[in-house]
Amino acid sequence: MENKMFCFQCQETARNQGCTVRGVCGKKPAEANMMDLLIYVIRGISYYANKLDKIDKETGEFIMRGMFSTITNVNFSEDRIYEYVKEAFKVRDKVAKKAGNIDEELPEQATWYSDDLDEIRKKAEEEGVLTTENEDIKSLRELLTLGIKGMSAYYHHAYILDRYEDEITKFMVKGLSATIDDSLSVDELVGLVMECGDNAVKTMKLLDEANTSTYGHPEPTEVNIGVRDNPGILISGHDLKDLEELLEQTKGTGVDVYTHGEMLPANSYPFFKKYDHFVGNYGNSWWKQKEEFEKFNGPVLMTTNCLVPPKDSYSDKVFTTSVVGFDGLKHIPDREGGGQKDFSEIIELAKKCDSPEEIENGTIWGGFAHNAVMSVADKVIEAVKNGDISRFVVMAGCDGRFKDRDYYTQVAKELPDDTVILTAGCAKYRYNKLDLGNIGGIPRVLDAGQCNDSYSLAYIALKLKEALDLDDINELPISYDIAWYEQKAVTVLLALLALGVKGIRLGPTLPAFVSENVLNVLVDKFDIKPIGEVKEDVKAMMAGK
Repeated sequence: MENKMFCFQCQETARNQGCTVRGVCGKKPAEANMMDLLIYVIRGISYYANKLDKIDKETGEFIMRGMFSTITNVNFSEDRIYEYVKEAFKVRDKVAKKAGNIDEELPEQATWYSDDLDEIRKKAEEEGVLTTENEDIKSLRELLTLGIKGMSAYYHHAYILDRYEDEITKFMVKGLSATIDDSLSVDELVGLVMECGDNAVKTMKLLDEANTSTYGHPEPTEVNIGVRDNPGILISGHDLKDLEELLEQTKGTGVDVYTHGEMLPANSYPFFKKYDHFVGNYGNSWWKQKEEFEKFNGPVLMTTNCLVPPKDSYSDKVFTTSVVGFDGLKHIPDREGGGQKDFSEIIELAKKCDSPEEIENGTIWGGFAHNAVMSVADKVIEAVKNGDISRFVVMAGCDGRFKDRDYYTQVAKELPDDTVILTAGCAKYRYNKLDLGNIGGIPRVLDAGQCNDSYSLAYIALKLKEALDLDDINELPISYDIAWYEQKAVTVLLALLALGVKGIRLGPTLPAFVSENVLNVLVDKFDIKPIGEVKEDVKAMMAGK
Protein backbone atom coordinates (compact mmCIF):
# COMPACT_ATOMS: atom_id res chain seq x y z
CA MET A 1 0.00 0.00 0.00
CA GLU A 2 1.32 3.44 -0.94
CA ASN A 3 2.37 5.57 2.02
CA LYS A 4 0.06 8.47 2.85
CA MET A 5 2.92 10.00 4.86
CA PHE A 6 6.24 8.94 6.30
CA CYS A 7 7.56 10.02 9.68
CA PHE A 8 10.00 8.20 11.94
CA GLN A 9 11.33 11.05 14.05
CA CYS A 10 9.96 9.97 17.46
CA GLN A 11 10.56 6.93 19.65
CA GLU A 12 6.98 5.69 19.33
CA THR A 13 6.97 5.54 15.53
CA ALA A 14 4.91 2.61 14.21
CA ARG A 15 6.68 -0.78 14.45
CA ASN A 16 9.87 1.19 15.13
CA GLN A 17 10.02 1.72 11.36
CA GLY A 18 7.84 4.72 10.50
CA CYS A 19 4.29 6.06 10.56
CA THR A 20 2.77 5.77 7.09
CA VAL A 21 -1.01 6.16 7.54
CA ARG A 22 -1.29 8.41 10.59
CA GLY A 23 1.17 9.41 13.25
CA VAL A 24 1.11 7.54 16.54
CA CYS A 25 1.18 11.07 17.99
CA GLY A 26 -2.12 11.85 16.20
CA LYS A 27 -0.57 13.80 13.33
CA LYS A 28 -2.51 13.30 10.08
CA PRO A 29 -0.95 12.89 6.61
CA ALA A 30 -1.88 16.43 5.50
CA GLU A 31 0.00 17.92 8.44
CA ALA A 32 2.98 15.57 8.16
CA ASN A 33 3.39 16.22 4.44
CA MET A 34 3.09 19.98 4.84
CA MET A 35 5.83 19.80 7.48
CA ASP A 36 8.02 17.94 4.98
CA LEU A 37 7.46 20.76 2.49
CA LEU A 38 8.24 23.41 5.12
CA ILE A 39 11.57 21.73 5.86
CA TYR A 40 12.17 21.46 2.10
CA VAL A 41 11.81 25.24 1.68
CA ILE A 42 13.83 25.99 4.85
CA ARG A 43 16.64 23.93 3.34
CA GLY A 44 16.40 26.24 0.33
CA ILE A 45 16.64 29.28 2.62
CA SER A 46 19.68 27.69 4.26
CA TYR A 47 21.31 27.07 0.87
CA TYR A 48 21.35 30.81 0.19
CA ALA A 49 22.06 31.85 3.79
CA ASN A 50 25.08 29.55 3.90
CA LYS A 51 26.68 31.74 1.24
CA LEU A 52 26.34 34.94 3.29
CA ASP A 53 28.96 36.35 5.64
CA LYS A 54 26.26 37.45 8.06
CA ILE A 55 22.72 36.15 8.51
CA ASP A 56 20.18 38.68 9.78
CA LYS A 57 18.33 37.86 12.99
CA GLU A 58 14.94 37.78 11.28
CA THR A 59 16.08 34.97 9.00
CA GLY A 60 17.68 33.10 11.88
CA GLU A 61 14.53 33.47 13.96
CA PHE A 62 12.33 32.14 11.19
CA ILE A 63 14.53 29.10 10.64
CA MET A 64 14.52 28.19 14.33
CA ARG A 65 10.77 28.86 14.63
CA GLY A 66 9.94 26.94 11.46
CA MET A 67 12.01 23.92 12.46
CA PHE A 68 10.58 24.05 16.00
CA SER A 69 7.05 23.89 14.59
CA THR A 70 7.78 20.44 13.09
CA ILE A 71 8.87 18.75 16.34
CA THR A 72 6.69 15.92 17.62
CA ASN A 73 3.55 17.02 19.50
CA VAL A 74 3.90 20.71 18.58
CA ASN A 75 1.60 21.25 15.63
CA PHE A 76 -1.43 19.35 14.39
CA SER A 77 -2.74 22.00 11.99
CA GLU A 78 -2.15 21.91 8.24
CA ASP A 79 -3.36 25.52 8.03
CA ARG A 80 -0.80 26.71 10.57
CA ILE A 81 2.04 24.89 8.80
CA TYR A 82 0.85 26.22 5.44
CA GLU A 83 1.18 29.75 6.82
CA TYR A 84 4.78 28.91 7.72
CA VAL A 85 5.38 27.64 4.18
CA LYS A 86 4.12 30.91 2.70
CA GLU A 87 6.34 32.85 5.10
CA ALA A 88 9.27 30.58 4.15
CA PHE A 89 8.88 31.50 0.47
CA LYS A 90 9.14 35.21 1.36
CA VAL A 91 12.18 34.66 3.59
CA ARG A 92 13.85 32.59 0.85
CA ASP A 93 13.31 35.36 -1.72
CA LYS A 94 14.84 37.92 0.62
CA VAL A 95 17.90 35.79 1.38
CA ALA A 96 18.33 34.85 -2.29
CA LYS A 97 18.55 38.55 -3.20
CA LYS A 98 21.24 39.07 -0.57
CA ALA A 99 23.19 36.10 -1.90
CA GLY A 100 23.17 37.58 -5.43
CA ASN A 101 24.14 35.69 -8.55
CA ILE A 102 25.35 32.16 -7.81
CA ASP A 103 27.49 30.50 -10.47
CA GLU A 104 26.23 26.94 -10.00
CA GLU A 105 23.14 24.90 -10.61
CA LEU A 106 20.60 25.73 -7.95
CA PRO A 107 18.94 22.94 -5.99
CA GLU A 108 15.18 22.65 -6.43
CA GLN A 109 14.71 23.51 -2.74
CA ALA A 110 16.07 26.96 -3.57
CA THR A 111 13.74 27.62 -6.51
CA TRP A 112 10.47 25.68 -6.36
CA TYR A 113 7.46 27.88 -5.72
CA SER A 114 3.69 27.84 -5.99
CA ASP A 115 0.87 29.91 -4.56
CA ASP A 116 -1.73 27.29 -5.43
CA LEU A 117 -2.73 25.21 -2.41
CA ASP A 118 -3.52 22.10 -4.48
CA GLU A 119 -0.09 22.24 -6.15
CA ILE A 120 1.53 22.80 -2.77
CA ARG A 121 -0.25 19.79 -1.30
CA LYS A 122 0.82 17.65 -4.25
CA LYS A 123 4.44 18.76 -3.85
CA ALA A 124 4.24 18.14 -0.10
CA GLU A 125 3.25 14.52 -0.77
CA GLU A 126 6.33 14.07 -2.96
CA GLU A 127 8.95 15.43 -0.57
CA GLY A 128 10.28 14.08 2.71
CA VAL A 129 12.62 11.50 4.16
CA LEU A 130 12.14 8.81 1.49
CA THR A 131 13.48 10.97 -1.35
CA THR A 132 16.99 9.96 -0.24
CA GLU A 133 17.58 6.38 -1.37
CA ASN A 134 20.94 5.50 0.21
CA GLU A 135 20.11 4.24 3.71
CA ASP A 136 23.25 5.58 5.40
CA ILE A 137 23.06 9.01 3.74
CA LYS A 138 19.36 9.15 4.63
CA SER A 139 20.15 8.20 8.22
CA LEU A 140 22.84 10.84 8.64
CA ARG A 141 20.77 13.54 6.94
CA GLU A 142 17.91 12.80 9.31
CA LEU A 143 20.15 12.62 12.37
CA LEU A 144 21.52 16.04 11.42
CA THR A 145 18.06 17.46 10.66
CA LEU A 146 16.52 16.17 13.88
CA GLY A 147 19.47 17.42 15.92
CA ILE A 148 18.93 20.87 14.39
CA LYS A 149 15.21 20.64 15.17
CA GLY A 150 16.01 20.17 18.86
CA MET A 151 18.58 22.95 18.74
CA SER A 152 15.96 25.20 17.14
CA ALA A 153 13.61 24.66 20.08
CA TYR A 154 16.26 25.54 22.64
CA TYR A 155 17.53 28.43 20.53
CA HIS A 156 14.03 29.87 20.13
CA HIS A 157 13.53 29.90 23.91
CA ALA A 158 16.81 31.77 24.27
CA TYR A 159 15.82 34.17 21.48
CA ILE A 160 12.58 35.03 23.29
CA LEU A 161 14.80 36.15 26.17
CA ASP A 162 16.95 38.31 23.86
CA ARG A 163 19.81 35.88 23.31
CA TYR A 164 21.17 35.27 19.82
CA GLU A 165 24.54 34.04 18.54
CA ASP A 166 25.61 34.29 14.92
CA GLU A 167 27.81 31.21 15.30
CA ILE A 168 24.84 28.98 16.16
CA THR A 169 22.75 30.34 13.29
CA LYS A 170 25.62 29.82 10.85
CA PHE A 171 25.93 26.19 11.84
CA MET A 172 22.18 25.62 11.48
CA VAL A 173 22.17 26.87 7.88
CA LYS A 174 25.39 24.99 7.16
CA GLY A 175 23.89 21.78 8.51
CA LEU A 176 20.53 22.14 6.76
CA SER A 177 22.11 23.05 3.41
CA ALA A 178 24.37 20.01 3.76
CA THR A 179 21.30 17.75 3.80
CA ILE A 180 20.64 18.63 0.13
CA ASP A 181 24.26 18.39 -1.00
CA ASP A 182 24.64 15.09 -2.89
CA SER A 183 28.43 15.51 -3.09
CA LEU A 184 28.95 14.93 0.64
CA SER A 185 30.26 11.54 1.73
CA VAL A 186 29.20 9.48 4.73
CA ASP A 187 32.35 10.56 6.59
CA GLU A 188 31.66 14.23 5.89
CA LEU A 189 28.09 13.88 7.15
CA VAL A 190 29.31 12.07 10.28
CA GLY A 191 31.58 15.07 10.89
CA LEU A 192 28.63 17.44 10.56
CA VAL A 193 26.57 15.35 13.00
CA MET A 194 29.41 15.68 15.54
CA GLU A 195 29.58 19.40 14.81
CA CYS A 196 25.86 19.52 15.54
CA GLY A 197 26.66 18.09 18.99
CA ASP A 198 29.23 20.85 19.59
CA ASN A 199 26.66 23.48 18.66
CA ALA A 200 24.01 21.78 20.77
CA VAL A 201 26.23 22.34 23.81
CA LYS A 202 26.61 26.02 22.84
CA THR A 203 22.86 26.39 22.37
CA MET A 204 21.95 24.81 25.70
CA LYS A 205 24.58 26.97 27.40
CA LEU A 206 23.07 30.06 25.77
CA LEU A 207 19.59 29.11 26.99
CA ASP A 208 20.91 28.39 30.48
CA GLU A 209 22.44 31.88 30.56
CA ALA A 210 19.21 33.41 29.25
CA ASN A 211 17.04 31.67 31.86
CA THR A 212 19.31 32.25 34.85
CA SER A 213 20.11 35.89 34.04
CA THR A 214 16.39 36.60 33.69
CA TYR A 215 14.88 34.47 36.45
CA GLY A 216 17.83 33.68 38.75
CA HIS A 217 19.55 30.37 39.35
CA PRO A 218 17.18 27.53 40.28
CA GLU A 219 17.47 26.65 43.95
CA PRO A 220 16.54 23.45 45.81
CA THR A 221 12.79 23.67 46.30
CA GLU A 222 10.05 21.48 47.68
CA VAL A 223 7.32 21.85 45.07
CA ASN A 224 3.68 21.49 46.13
CA ILE A 225 1.76 18.86 44.12
CA GLY A 226 -1.60 19.40 45.82
CA VAL A 227 -4.31 21.95 45.02
CA ARG A 228 -6.12 24.91 46.56
CA ASP A 229 -9.79 25.92 46.45
CA ASN A 230 -9.39 28.74 43.92
CA PRO A 231 -10.01 28.33 40.19
CA GLY A 232 -6.79 27.75 38.30
CA ILE A 233 -4.92 27.93 35.01
CA LEU A 234 -2.58 25.09 34.05
CA ILE A 235 0.47 26.01 31.99
CA SER A 236 2.31 23.28 30.11
CA GLY A 237 5.20 23.11 27.68
CA HIS A 238 8.54 24.84 28.31
CA ASP A 239 8.28 28.62 27.83
CA LEU A 240 9.21 30.63 30.94
CA LYS A 241 8.44 33.99 29.31
CA ASP A 242 4.83 32.92 28.79
CA LEU A 243 4.66 31.89 32.46
CA GLU A 244 6.03 35.26 33.57
CA GLU A 245 3.41 37.18 31.62
CA LEU A 246 0.60 34.87 32.74
CA LEU A 247 1.56 35.31 36.39
CA GLU A 248 1.66 39.09 36.01
CA GLN A 249 -1.76 39.19 34.36
CA THR A 250 -3.37 36.88 36.95
CA LYS A 251 -2.24 38.91 39.98
CA GLY A 252 -5.20 39.89 42.13
CA THR A 253 -7.74 38.00 39.99
CA GLY A 254 -8.37 35.17 42.43
CA VAL A 255 -7.03 32.70 39.85
CA ASP A 256 -4.16 30.36 40.76
CA VAL A 257 -1.50 29.17 38.32
CA TYR A 258 -0.13 25.61 38.25
CA THR A 259 2.63 24.08 36.14
CA HIS A 260 2.34 20.80 34.27
CA GLY A 261 4.86 18.44 32.69
CA GLU A 262 8.09 20.15 31.66
CA MET A 263 7.02 23.43 33.32
CA LEU A 264 7.57 21.84 36.77
CA PRO A 265 11.15 23.25 37.06
CA ALA A 266 9.78 26.82 36.91
CA ASN A 267 8.81 26.40 40.56
CA SER A 268 12.51 26.44 41.50
CA TYR A 269 13.42 29.82 39.94
CA PRO A 270 13.65 32.64 42.53
CA PHE A 271 11.85 35.09 40.23
CA PHE A 272 8.61 33.12 40.21
CA LYS A 273 8.48 32.56 43.98
CA LYS A 274 7.30 36.13 44.57
CA TYR A 275 3.85 35.26 43.16
CA ASP A 276 1.66 33.95 45.98
CA HIS A 277 -0.88 32.60 43.48
CA PHE A 278 1.77 30.40 41.87
CA VAL A 279 0.68 27.20 43.58
CA GLY A 280 2.94 24.38 42.37
CA ASN A 281 2.76 21.48 39.93
CA TYR A 282 -0.32 19.55 38.85
CA GLY A 283 -0.06 16.09 37.38
CA ASN A 284 2.70 14.21 35.69
CA SER A 285 4.27 13.66 32.30
CA TRP A 286 2.78 14.91 29.01
CA TRP A 287 1.20 11.62 27.96
CA LYS A 288 -1.15 11.56 30.96
CA GLN A 289 -2.73 14.89 30.06
CA LYS A 290 -6.01 13.51 28.68
CA GLU A 291 -6.93 12.34 32.17
CA GLU A 292 -5.27 15.16 34.09
CA PHE A 293 -6.47 18.10 31.96
CA GLU A 294 -10.03 16.90 32.40
CA LYS A 295 -9.65 16.69 36.19
CA PHE A 296 -8.00 20.10 36.39
CA ASN A 297 -11.35 21.71 35.48
CA GLY A 298 -9.82 25.02 34.45
CA PRO A 299 -8.19 26.22 31.22
CA VAL A 300 -4.83 24.96 29.99
CA LEU A 301 -2.18 26.97 28.13
CA MET A 302 0.13 24.97 25.83
CA THR A 303 3.28 27.02 25.26
CA THR A 304 5.38 24.54 23.26
CA ASN A 305 5.47 20.87 22.35
CA CYS A 306 3.95 18.05 24.43
CA LEU A 307 0.37 18.58 23.26
CA VAL A 308 -1.73 15.42 22.91
CA PRO A 309 -4.85 15.76 20.72
CA PRO A 310 -7.43 16.82 23.35
CA LYS A 311 -10.66 15.07 24.23
CA ASP A 312 -13.91 16.84 23.34
CA SER A 313 -14.76 17.01 27.04
CA TYR A 314 -12.13 19.70 27.70
CA SER A 315 -10.94 20.90 24.27
CA ASP A 316 -12.86 24.18 24.67
CA LYS A 317 -10.54 24.97 27.60
CA VAL A 318 -7.22 24.35 25.84
CA PHE A 319 -5.37 27.34 24.40
CA THR A 320 -2.26 27.26 22.22
CA THR A 321 0.40 29.89 21.67
CA SER A 322 3.76 30.38 19.91
CA VAL A 323 4.55 27.47 17.53
CA VAL A 324 1.78 25.23 18.89
CA GLY A 325 -1.18 24.55 16.63
CA PHE A 326 -4.29 22.39 16.69
CA ASP A 327 -7.39 22.97 14.59
CA GLY A 328 -10.35 24.05 16.70
CA LEU A 329 -8.35 25.28 19.67
CA LYS A 330 -8.08 28.98 20.47
CA HIS A 331 -4.66 30.45 19.72
CA ILE A 332 -3.03 33.32 21.63
CA PRO A 333 -1.15 35.53 19.14
CA ASP A 334 2.54 36.36 19.49
CA ARG A 335 3.81 39.55 21.08
CA GLU A 336 3.88 42.69 18.97
CA GLY A 337 6.21 45.64 19.26
CA GLY A 338 7.80 44.60 22.54
CA GLY A 339 4.45 44.14 24.25
CA GLN A 340 3.03 41.17 26.14
CA LYS A 341 0.76 38.37 25.02
CA ASP A 342 -2.86 38.91 25.99
CA PHE A 343 -4.07 36.12 28.28
CA SER A 344 -7.28 37.90 29.33
CA GLU A 345 -9.57 35.38 27.61
CA ILE A 346 -7.96 32.48 29.50
CA ILE A 347 -8.22 34.37 32.79
CA GLU A 348 -11.88 35.21 32.31
CA LEU A 349 -12.65 31.59 31.46
CA ALA A 350 -10.75 30.39 34.54
CA LYS A 351 -12.90 32.56 36.81
CA LYS A 352 -15.98 30.63 35.69
CA CYS A 353 -14.46 27.19 36.30
CA ASP A 354 -14.39 24.94 39.34
CA SER A 355 -11.18 24.58 41.30
CA PRO A 356 -8.91 21.66 40.31
CA GLU A 357 -9.71 18.16 41.47
CA GLU A 358 -6.94 16.90 43.73
CA ILE A 359 -5.16 13.91 42.20
CA GLU A 360 -2.25 13.77 44.67
CA ASN A 361 -0.75 15.79 47.50
CA GLY A 362 2.55 16.46 49.22
CA THR A 363 5.76 17.83 47.73
CA ILE A 364 8.59 16.80 45.44
CA TRP A 365 12.11 18.21 45.19
CA GLY A 366 13.43 20.23 42.27
CA GLY A 367 15.97 22.94 41.54
CA PHE A 368 19.23 20.98 41.48
CA ALA A 369 20.73 22.70 38.46
CA HIS A 370 24.48 23.26 38.20
CA ASN A 371 24.63 26.35 40.42
CA ALA A 372 22.83 24.60 43.30
CA VAL A 373 24.93 21.45 43.01
CA MET A 374 28.16 23.41 42.76
CA SER A 375 27.25 25.31 45.93
CA VAL A 376 27.57 22.00 47.81
CA ALA A 377 30.28 20.57 45.56
CA ASP A 378 32.69 20.09 48.44
CA LYS A 379 30.08 17.98 50.23
CA VAL A 380 29.43 15.93 47.09
CA ILE A 381 33.13 15.40 46.37
CA GLU A 382 33.78 14.38 49.97
CA ALA A 383 30.90 11.89 49.76
CA VAL A 384 32.42 10.41 46.59
CA LYS A 385 35.93 10.22 48.04
CA ASN A 386 34.86 8.58 51.29
CA GLY A 387 32.56 6.14 49.52
CA ASP A 388 29.19 7.46 50.73
CA ILE A 389 28.28 8.02 47.08
CA SER A 390 29.41 5.07 44.98
CA ARG A 391 28.00 6.21 41.65
CA PHE A 392 25.92 8.79 39.82
CA VAL A 393 23.44 7.59 37.22
CA VAL A 394 22.20 10.11 34.65
CA MET A 395 18.61 9.18 33.80
CA ALA A 396 17.65 12.26 31.83
CA GLY A 397 15.51 12.64 28.73
CA CYS A 398 11.89 12.06 27.82
CA ASP A 399 8.94 10.08 29.06
CA GLY A 400 6.40 8.35 26.85
CA ARG A 401 3.44 6.01 26.71
CA PHE A 402 5.19 2.69 26.14
CA LYS A 403 4.77 0.26 29.04
CA ASP A 404 8.40 -0.77 28.83
CA ARG A 405 9.35 2.71 30.09
CA ASP A 406 8.59 1.24 33.50
CA TYR A 407 12.19 0.03 33.09
CA TYR A 408 13.35 3.42 34.38
CA THR A 409 11.17 3.19 37.48
CA GLN A 410 12.54 -0.27 38.20
CA VAL A 411 16.14 0.88 37.68
CA ALA A 412 15.59 3.69 40.20
CA LYS A 413 14.26 1.18 42.71
CA GLU A 414 17.03 -1.33 42.00
CA LEU A 415 19.96 1.07 42.30
CA PRO A 416 21.87 0.74 45.59
CA ASP A 417 21.15 3.24 48.34
CA ASP A 418 24.57 4.85 47.88
CA THR A 419 23.83 5.98 44.30
CA VAL A 420 22.51 9.36 43.16
CA ILE A 421 20.26 9.84 40.13
CA LEU A 422 20.90 12.97 38.05
CA THR A 423 17.94 13.88 35.89
CA ALA A 424 16.44 16.51 33.59
CA GLY A 425 13.44 16.37 31.30
CA CYS A 426 10.13 14.61 31.78
CA ALA A 427 11.80 11.20 32.19
CA LYS A 428 11.96 12.11 35.88
CA TYR A 429 8.24 11.46 36.30
CA ARG A 430 9.06 7.75 36.22
CA TYR A 431 10.76 8.02 39.63
CA ASN A 432 10.69 11.53 41.11
CA LYS A 433 7.82 10.65 43.44
CA LEU A 434 9.46 7.52 44.84
CA ASP A 435 10.76 7.66 48.41
CA LEU A 436 14.42 7.01 47.65
CA GLY A 437 15.82 8.89 50.64
CA ASN A 438 19.04 10.91 50.74
CA ILE A 439 22.77 10.55 51.30
CA GLY A 440 24.07 12.84 54.03
CA GLY A 441 21.29 15.33 53.27
CA ILE A 442 21.77 15.08 49.49
CA PRO A 443 18.53 13.80 47.86
CA ARG A 444 19.08 10.66 45.81
CA VAL A 445 17.23 12.25 42.88
CA LEU A 446 18.78 15.55 41.80
CA ASP A 447 16.45 17.17 39.27
CA ALA A 448 18.25 19.76 37.13
CA GLY A 449 15.09 20.88 35.33
CA GLN A 450 13.72 20.70 31.79
CA CYS A 451 15.26 18.64 28.98
CA ASN A 452 17.25 21.70 27.87
CA ASP A 453 18.71 21.86 31.38
CA SER A 454 20.67 18.70 30.55
CA TYR A 455 23.45 21.27 30.08
CA SER A 456 23.57 21.39 33.88
CA LEU A 457 24.30 17.68 34.03
CA ALA A 458 27.17 18.06 31.56
CA TYR A 459 28.48 21.07 33.50
CA ILE A 460 28.36 19.15 36.78
CA ALA A 461 30.20 16.21 35.22
CA LEU A 462 32.95 18.44 33.83
CA LYS A 463 33.39 20.21 37.17
CA LEU A 464 33.56 16.88 39.03
CA LYS A 465 36.18 15.68 36.56
CA GLU A 466 38.19 18.81 37.28
CA ALA A 467 37.76 18.56 41.08
CA LEU A 468 38.74 14.88 41.14
CA ASP A 469 41.75 15.59 38.89
CA LEU A 470 40.76 13.13 36.19
CA ASP A 471 41.97 13.18 32.59
CA ASP A 472 38.83 11.78 30.97
CA ILE A 473 35.14 12.46 31.66
CA ASN A 474 34.58 8.72 31.32
CA GLU A 475 36.75 8.07 34.39
CA LEU A 476 34.06 9.63 36.57
CA PRO A 477 31.80 7.32 38.60
CA ILE A 478 28.89 8.25 36.30
CA SER A 479 26.71 6.00 34.15
CA TYR A 480 24.27 7.23 31.51
CA ASP A 481 20.87 5.55 31.12
CA ILE A 482 19.00 7.92 28.80
CA ALA A 483 15.33 7.79 27.79
CA TRP A 484 14.39 9.46 24.52
CA TYR A 485 11.14 10.32 22.79
CA GLU A 486 11.50 13.30 20.49
CA GLN A 487 14.03 15.48 18.71
CA LYS A 488 15.25 17.56 21.64
CA ALA A 489 16.47 14.34 23.25
CA VAL A 490 18.39 13.65 20.01
CA THR A 491 20.05 17.04 20.43
CA VAL A 492 20.97 16.24 24.04
CA LEU A 493 22.42 12.89 22.97
CA LEU A 494 24.58 14.56 20.29
CA ALA A 495 25.73 17.10 22.90
CA LEU A 496 26.85 14.31 25.25
CA LEU A 497 28.70 12.60 22.40
CA ALA A 498 30.41 15.89 21.53
CA LEU A 499 31.63 16.10 25.12
CA GLY A 500 33.19 12.67 24.71
CA VAL A 501 30.77 10.70 26.88
CA LYS A 502 30.88 6.97 26.16
CA GLY A 503 28.86 3.96 27.22
CA ILE A 504 25.42 5.58 27.04
CA ARG A 505 22.45 3.23 27.38
CA LEU A 506 19.59 4.44 25.20
CA GLY A 507 15.99 3.32 25.35
CA PRO A 508 13.36 2.15 25.39
CA THR A 509 14.19 1.47 21.71
CA LEU A 510 16.98 2.61 19.45
CA PRO A 511 16.00 5.28 16.88
CA ALA A 512 14.37 4.03 13.68
CA PHE A 513 16.16 6.76 11.71
CA VAL A 514 19.62 5.35 12.53
CA SER A 515 20.71 2.81 9.91
CA GLU A 516 22.64 -0.31 10.85
CA ASN A 517 25.93 1.07 9.51
CA VAL A 518 25.51 4.44 11.26
CA LEU A 519 24.60 2.63 14.48
CA ASN A 520 27.79 0.56 14.15
CA VAL A 521 29.79 3.79 13.89
CA LEU A 522 28.18 5.11 17.09
CA VAL A 523 28.75 1.79 18.85
CA ASP A 524 32.40 1.58 17.76
CA LYS A 525 33.23 5.18 18.60
CA PHE A 526 31.02 5.85 21.62
CA ASP A 527 29.90 2.42 22.90
CA ILE A 528 26.21 3.36 22.63
CA LYS A 529 24.06 0.42 23.67
CA PRO A 530 20.37 -0.44 24.06
CA ILE A 531 18.81 -0.83 27.48
CA GLY A 532 18.45 -4.42 28.66
CA GLU A 533 17.13 -6.28 31.67
CA VAL A 534 16.95 -4.10 34.79
CA LYS A 535 19.05 -6.16 37.19
CA GLU A 536 21.73 -6.85 34.59
CA ASP A 537 21.92 -3.19 33.54
CA VAL A 538 22.20 -2.00 37.14
CA LYS A 539 24.90 -4.56 37.85
CA ALA A 540 26.83 -3.42 34.77
CA MET A 541 26.43 0.27 35.63
CA MET A 542 27.70 -0.28 39.16
CA ALA A 543 30.73 -2.01 37.64
CA GLY A 544 31.31 1.00 35.38
CA LYS A 545 30.25 -0.83 32.22
